[in-house]
Amino acid sequence: MSLPAREPASTRERPSATDRSPDQDPGQAFGQDSGQALGQALGQDPGRTRAPAPGQDPAQAPDRHPGQVSGRDPARVGSGRPVRHEPAALVPTARDLRDAVARHGAPGRNAVVMTMGALHEGHATLIRAARARVGADGFVVVTVFVNPLQFGAGEDLDRYPRTLDADLELAFDAGASVVFAPSADEVYPGGEPQVRITAGPMGERLEGASRPGHFDGMLTVVAKLLHLTAPDLALFGQKDAQQLALIRRMVRDLNFPVEVVGVETVREDDGLALSSRNRYLSAGERRTALALSRALFAGRERLAAQEALRARADALPNGRDRAENRAEALSRLGEARAAADAHAVAQAAECGGPGAVRAAARAILEEAAGAEPPLTLDYLALVDPADFTEVADDHDGDAVLAVAARVGTTRLIDNIPLSFGPPSPETPTLGATK
Repeated sequence: MSLPAREPASTRERPSATDRSPDQDPGQAFGQDSGQALGQALGQDPGRTRAPAPGQDPAQAPDRHPGQVSGRDPARVGSGRPVRHEPAALVPTARDLRDAVARHGAPGRNAVVMTMGALHEGHATLIRAARARVGADGFVVVTVFVNPLQFGAGEDLDRYPRTLDADLELAFDAGASVVFAPSADEVYPGGEPQVRITAGPMGERLEGASRPGHFDGMLTVVAKLLHLTAPDLALFGQKDAQQLALIRRMVRDLNFPVEVVGVETVREDDGLALSSRNRYLSAGERRTALALSRALFAGRERLAAQEALRARADALPNGRDRAENRAEALSRLGEARAAADAHAVAQAAECGGPGAVRAAARAILEEAAGAEPPLTLDYLALVDPADFTEVADDHDGDAVLAVAARVGTTRLIDNIPLSFGPPSPETPTLGATK
């Protein structure tokens, strides 16, 4: 399968706290109230984001908080107002999209950011990253489509928020050339497709186990939108790491000629990953929900500590044998604290690893389970980013530490990339792949 040659180119009721499980959409790696996000897009909230250096890719901007990414529209002028890119228009059909590209397409590269609408600062970060990648002469398409195939039993499609007017403002201010907002009939003429893409075993794990069939619907619409938009680049958020991994797998397995770019998770100042679901948390629930990011950071800190000990042991002339001998000698001299430190260095390779990372994260989550209100864990997993299977205790290379839990009636997900030992070049957890 290959893409065709490039052709020329209302606001609804906000869902209740029990109607929001479908809001994991292609590109919607983050979440935030669209009105709040619009204010940030027009005048960046310095408490949440920090501008990248001139010419810097927003996806590579320095972190303000562990794991946080932020960025300001690189096209903003000295007045602080964004420069909009022609035609800055809403296009509802594939024909309209082709016409817009024919009239305004430039020799630069084309990029797409796929969303289900209700845009927020996380989406704006993706759009800004897309604009930075294609440059001023490129063409950035933002898709807004509430995909019915992603909604399972009990997930109310009709109540999913539609905020198209606010979406248009945010998208164009962030650097979109057009917003492609097709109807269901435009995407699925004649009704739901009889032929769909199946996510396979990876789509049945973690999020797929909690939401059967969700990833099949997601991949089907992503494939359709890749055909309709024919981009050179497609940008997705790392917060939905399993979704990103499945899209990369589909692109690789089915030979889609597109570069998939992952953009890091955007976080609140307190570490909570941006999500449209955060708006449903009470003050007490939000305090409990912070356990998700705290658990991930605890796992990462545990890995950093054990890797530092491993490096100290390896730096000794005779490696860990020399460290063990030193520990024994110090113990005989009564230097208990120094002996304990030397022993820890000597044992760095024999203890720790993935098991210790999981344990450090789980300890935080177990504590939160006793909080008021409590956190109810769905899963904590340390997985291979290539297939989302659990990594072995002797794993070296890239991994993703992922968590999902409920606080009250709100289900939240989060993850961070980790690397055990030398980094693996084969399967990036961030960045780009074809």
